[in-house]
Amino acid sequence: MVKHYNCIVCSKRTKPKERRSINPAVKRLLQNKWFITNISQNDIICNGCMHKYYNAEKSRPLKVTRTTQDDCDQDFIPPKVARTSKQLSSPPSVCLNIPGASNSHARCVVCKTPGPKFLVVSSDARVQAFIDGNVLIPAGARCCSSHFQENGFLKTECFDIMSKSENSSSNRTSIVKLLTHMRETCQKTQNKIDFDNIGETDCKNLTGLFHQQFEDLCLHVLSHIKTTPSRTPKTSVGLFLIKMKCALSNKLMSTLFKVIISSVRRAINTVRQAFMRSFVPLYLGFESITREQIIKDHIRPLAKTLLDADNDNMILVLDGTYIYIQKSNNFSFQRKSFSLHKSRSLVKPMVVVSTTGHFVAILDPYLSRNNDASILNHMMKCNVDDVKSFVNDKDIFVVDRGFRDSITLLEELGIKAAMPTFMKKGEKQMSDADANTNRMVTKVKFQTYIIDFKDQASLTFIYI
Repeated sequence: MVKHYNCIVCSKRTKPKERRSINPAVKRLLQNKWFITNISQNDIICNGCMHKYYNAEKSRPLKVTRTTQDDCDQDFIPPKVARTSKQLSSPPSVCLNIPGASNSHARCVVCKTPGPKFLVVSSDARVQAFIDGNVLIPAGARCCSSHFQENGFLKTECFDIMSKSENSSSNRTSIVKLLTHMRETCQKTQNKIDFDNIGETDCKNLTGLFHQQFEDLCLHVLSHIKTTPSRTPKTSVGLFLIKMKCALSNKLMSTLFKVIISSVRRAINTVRQAFMRSFVPLYLGFESITREQIIKDHIRPLAKTLLDADNDNMILVLDGTYIYIQKSNNFSFQRKSFSLHKSRSLVKPMVVVSTTGHFVAILDPYLSRNNDASILNHMMKCNVDDVKSFVNDKDIFVVDRGFRDSITLLEELGIKAAMPTFMKKGEKQMSDADANTNRMVTKVKFQTYIIDFKDQASLTFIYI
């Protein structure tokens, strides 16, 4: 005769895989909660009833026992017991006259594409979708990864192609969360310039760049700048550009942008390093451009005619400029950087530009005691930034009279120097040829003087 094993709780005939033995803890629960007293050693419980026991154990709050010493201590605070039960939410009984998106786990909430590889739309993205697109996305909705921006929000064009209903149903819990999140967002942006949503006029007035130029500039450094609780990567770039344009103090910028002084200092330093790592090498330096590009696009026909240059000759304009710095605490460097000519502390970078005003390279700033000729001699002898491989024979360097001690070195290297002439000893007036040579050199250098004057402040923050 075949023997049957029935569950002691539900009297269900169990299979061998569904049978569970009754341990003392399960026996205690059966006696106290389900009032089953006649329990023998051969009785079994099914798998479903055993899961009911596990759920009852999880939902039971933990008891905190206090010792005698704790009872005597009046300052004793019992630890908080974490609740394991899920937070209950009210049913979606509130109908709102706000467009709502569909709630589906099998299809994308934007394009309705079926597929398993979806990302859940976060609460921040759902709130931002309501702010930008006036659409309520239900909690748990999923979307394709291609519809998300780098900051985790949905793209703006997604709101146009998203299928929406005229009304949406929500519950009190979701409405309270939405209002709380919007209140926190308003507190963060209250009386604060938001570079993530800045207008065209404000962007031009603050940074000196149009909004599209600002966005293109941010694309080069967004991967090198982290998001912090006090500022986003675009805010850090905006602080750096305002520092370059207006030269405001860190204290004043901290007051204007509601950011602490140390955060302003770290933002400027981080953005400067990011620009030097990923932006400046693309547009500045001998490796950022080729000889053929300079000859083709950055040599004025007037300069080529006046200096009698061939089609394969490159014309570069060299000049040293000043960057004024603060007085250093290091006495040795303070003496080396002080200029007797300007009566100020400064450094001298060597600027190499084309005849159209395009910056080819800006070589390392030198101390103030070095003149233009000594800087150029150091460049050519030490082959700074591999300059010798960039220039060829019969190329033309347009320089001023401060480079007169470098003419011999340039001629040895096969480079022609176009420099204003000097009056010979005993002469009271220059000859016609010398005067015309001076005018031609001045005409070629005129455009570079204008560019150098406009970008003097920009050079300061590249090297400090």
